Amino acid sequence: MISTILSAVFIVFVLIILFSGIFTVKQQTAAAIERFGKFQRVSSSGLHFKVPVIDQIAGRINLKVQQLDVLVETKTKDDVFVKLKISVQFQVMISRIYDAFYKLENSHEQITSYVFDVVRAEVPKMKLDDVFERKDDIAIAVKRELNEAMEEYGYDIIKTLVTDIDPDIQVKAAMNRINASEREKVAAEYEAEAERIKIVAKARAEAESKRLQGQGIADQRREIARGLEESVDVLNNVGINSQEASALIVVTQHYDTLQSLGEETQSNLILLPNSPQAGSDMLNNMIASFTASNQIGEAMKKENALKEKKRKEKEERKKRELPPQPPVEDQDEEDTPQE
Repeated sequence: MISTILSAVFIVFVLIILFSGIFTVKQQTAAAIERFGKFQRVSSSGLHFKVPVIDQIAGRINLKVQQLDVLVETKTKDDVFVKLKISVQFQVMISRIYDAFYKLENSHEQITSYVFDVVRAEVPKMKLDDVFERKDDIAIAVKRELNEAMEEYGYDIIKTLVTDIDPDIQVKAAMNRINASEREKVAAEYEAEAERIKIVAKARAEAESKRLQGQGIADQRREIARGLEESVDVLNNVGINSQEASALIVVTQHYDTLQSLGEETQSNLILLPNSPQAGSDMLNNMIASFTASNQIGEAMKKENALKEKKRKEKEERKKRELPPQPPVEDQDEEDTPQE
C-alpha cells in the first residue's frame, strides 16, 4: 500500500516537472531563456520546451509598436513658458532583443530623459510663434537624437510627434486678443471699402441723374425756343412784327401762368405783379437787359483787343532796343581759363 502511494506521488512529481518544461509565447512577444542565470536563447511566439528546473524564463519582451507621451515644460526665446507634449513611437528591434532586455533597465525613463534634453535645447532658440510654425523641426530633432541613442540598446524610434503646444494662460489670452484685434481690423477695412463703394456708386448715380436732368432741361428750353421761333414766324406771316409778336407771347404766357395758379385750390402762391401791363414791362426790361449786355460785351472785346495790341507793340520795342547777344557756348569758351 505504501509503495503504491509512493509510486503515485513519484508519477505526479514527474508529470509536474515535465509540464513545467513546456511554455508558450504570445504573438508579437519574445521570451528570454536563462540557464543557471546565464542567457541561453530567445524564444519567439509559439509552443516551446525548456529543461525543467535548469532553464528559466527571465522575462518577456513586447515586440509591438509602443507609444510614450512626454510632457515637457520649457521657455522660448521671447521668455514665454510653454508646455509641449511629445509622442514617441518606438519598437524593439527583433535582431537586438538581447540588448533591449539586458542593456536597458527602463526604456521609458531613458527615452523621456532624451526628449527633455532635446526639447529644452531646441525650443529656447525659437520665439513662441516659431514654435507653432516649426513644430515638425522639433519632432525631427527629437527623432534624430533618440535614434542615435536608443539604437545601441536595441530600440528603433519609428516616429516622434509634437501633439500639443500649450503656452501660459495669460499668453494664450493675449494671443486671442491680438487675433481678435487683427480680425476686427480686417473687418473694419472691408466695411470701409464697402461704404466707399456705396458712396462712389451713389455719387455716380447722382451725377448721372444731374446730367440727365440738365440734358432734359436743355432739351426743354430748346423746344421752348423752337416753339417761340415758330410762333414768331406765324405772327410775322400775318403782319405782326417781331417786337409785337414777342409782347403777345409774353402776355399769353403770363396769363397762362395765372390760369395754372388759379386751378390750384390749396395754393398760397401769389404772382406779383399780375396786372396786364406786367407782361409788357417784363418784355421791355428783357430787351433793355439784352441790349445793355450786348453793349458791355462789345466794349469789353474792344478793350481786350486794345490791350493785346499794346502788349505786342511793347514787346516789339523791347526786341528792337536790346543789342544782339553772343551765343552762350562762345561765352563759356571765353570764360574758361587757359592752362
